[in-house]
Amino acid sequence: MLYKKEGKEEPTILNTGDIFYASIGTEHVAHPIGEARILVVEKDGSV
Repeated sequence: MLYKKEGKEEPTILNTGDIFYASIGTEHVAHPIGEARILVVEKDGSV
């Protein structure tokens, strides 16, 4: 997962069972390494 923190791009590796919470206004993008199963939960109207 890549996200921006204070204007700087930060990487993080997520493992099975990990949760990534993107607060309002957090720019983020997933870059899976190999096969990935991802559940995305968003509020109605957030996209």
